[in-house]
Amino acid sequence: MTSVEFLMDAPKRGMPVTIITGFLGSGKTTLLNHILTNQQGLKTAVLVNEFGEIGIDNELIVAANDSMIELSNGCICCNINADLVDAVYRILEREDKVDYLVVETTGLADPLPVALTFLGTELRDMTRLDSIITVVDCANFSLDLFNSEAAYNQIAYGDIILLNKIDLVDEADVDLLEARIRNIKPGARLLRTTRGQVPLPLILSVGLFESDKYYAGDNTTHHHHGHDHHHEHNHEQAHAHEHNHHHSRHLENDGFVSVSFVSDRPFAIRKLQYFLDNQLPANVFRAKGILWFKESPDRHIFHLSGRRFTIEDDVWKPNQPKQNKLVFIGQNLEGDSIIKHLQECLVD
Repeated sequence: MTSVEFLMDAPKRGMPVTIITGFLGSGKTTLLNHILTNQQGLKTAVLVNEFGEIGIDNELIVAANDSMIELSNGCICCNINADLVDAVYRILEREDKVDYLVVETTGLADPLPVALTFLGTELRDMTRLDSIITVVDCANFSLDLFNSEAAYNQIAYGDIILLNKIDLVDEADVDLLEARIRNIKPGARLLRTTRGQVPLPLILSVGLFESDKYYAGDNTTHHHHGHDHHHEHNHEQAHAHEHNHHHSRHLENDGFVSVSFVSDRPFAIRKLQYFLDNQLPANVFRAKGILWFKESPDRHIFHLSGRRFTIEDDVWKPNQPKQNKLVFIGQNLEGDSIIKHLQECLVD
């Protein structure tokens, strides 16, 4: 049976589900794009639930803000919003049936509660959990991060672990990281990747998830609540507050904070460059967003992971309001200070 035939038989066994998790800036969104653009006749639904107050990940993936977007190849990108179970039902109830479901967790989520959502609710009769994929940023995943409960759990529960961005580090460092990971999860499938490029048969429909390791078969009902909030902004608005995961105290224990910034005034390029080079706190692990510069007519997509950042050129859609949208994620961040520096980068 070919992989396509195997998946087409999925409704008889439950729609296969892959959970993609990973620490901050590991490359989950890049992997999702790889999956969506390299499908061969399979309709895949991707549920996105990025940590932070602005639903930026949807905008980066499909360049839109709608709650459900159909791509040209038939794939679908959706918001999880408040409840994962409801989001999955929206997929299952579509007349145009979906062959495969991929769920992206937040960069701070323990994947176990997400897995239990498919095992401990009525979804267990309609879906089949295929595997948990953990994406690791080799360039920024310091061994010290194993002291983080969030990062440790993502390794411990991963069936497939992608050692991503290996082109940015020495092979000896990757070997050291791999050895440490194998000590935590001896049976995991470890794959080395650059920009999330991996043959899809190695990560999708692999049947690696073993439910008896995670679920004792009780009748507890689990619900997964995400952090995907949308706000209407008439002027500069900024928010900084902590998010505590519904199922685990690891976010609170690790001190993670999300700082969001929105402005309807453009940045000055030199001022923002100075902020990123000289004023950005060292405890910011990840940032992403949309940038609007006075000096440029283009829309710019911004990614920061560790000390590295990229700015990619894009175009504003007709009638699309020009705004800056940024989310910074880190430990024990002083949100007011970050916001103040960003406001100083705006054009008067």
